[in-house]
Amino acid sequence: MSAANLSSGPEPAPDHGDLMPESDEDIGFTRLDRAIVWLGKKLSLVFAVIVLVSFYEIVRRYVFDSPTLWVHESVTFAGASLFVLGGLYALATDRHVRIVLLYDAVSPRVQRWLRVVHHLLGLAFCGMMLYASWFMAKGAVRAPWGGWRLETSGSAWNPPFPAFLKVIILLAIVIMTAQFVLHLIRDLRRPASAGEKDNV
Repeated sequence: MSAANLSSGPEPAPDHGDLMPESDEDIGFTRLDRAIVWLGKKLSLVFAVIVLVSFYEIVRRYVFDSPTLWVHESVTFAGASLFVLGGLYALATDRHVRIVLLYDAVSPRVQRWLRVVHHLLGLAFCGMMLYASWFMAKGAVRAPWGGWRLETSGSAWNPPFPAFLKVIILLAIVIMTAQFVLHLIRDLRRPASAGEKDNV
């Protein structure tokens, strides 16, 4: 250890008030976030399956002139479902799109309140999406006369993938609403960090 290091004293402890992860690893901030990250990493393997199945269809179609009925709709449904769930993963890991030019230019205290505003706007968005997705999912699984019936694609194979996807969208919005609530509580309850106190 050098003399400079000895004279400078112990290194200051890291500021745990900062909510951003220190590394590029996706870990999540709440228990719900961590569960979503865990599930998301497992479901990401489905993308590899989609590639393999699509390759299988290409060979069947262009080499053997014998296309399948199920591949196109199956991979479309799987991919669409993963993209819907990807929104939960992005929110859980704080990887969603934001205007960092403004966010990074302000103090930690202002950043905290910007996050609060973001959560409130997110809850407003989720409220509108819950209203729309509820009726969309309800119409996909219930017939106009009140009986249970799943909306199908209308193709020759005619799978009920549209009904499944609309239900997945509804469930994803419900979970996203819970995420925004937990994130809002976290930011409102979190004690001010040293950086925030210095800028009060």
